[in-house]
Amino acid sequence: MNTLKSLFALMSLVAVSACSSVIIGEKTGSDHVSLANPDQVKNCQSKGKINVSVIAKIGILPRSEEDVESNLYQMARNNAVDNGADTLVKGESPELGKRQFEMYKCRP
Repeated sequence: MNTLKSLFALMSLVAVSACSSVIIGEKTGSDHVSLANPDQVKNCQSKGKINVSVIAKIGILPRSEEDVESNLYQMARNNAVDNGADTLVKGESPELGKRQFEMYKCRP
């Protein structure tokens, strides 16, 4: 019986982990925010920096790096919309689940 409970618990964690790839909603207009390299924003207006963070593990199970980065990028895009920015540059990532982005207004 303990084996059955353990198996059920593991399957539940896997299911939650699989669903966690889409935990950040998309704000209206965020699909127009692009990602650029630092040399591509030299003529753009800086809108500041933002530090974003998302869950990197669910219980004891780590989320995929791709899903975590995708969520970080979506959070940054949502914040860019709030700050009047249309372009992001990836910054430091001190650990999985945390990243800094610089925000710019490049398009008229």
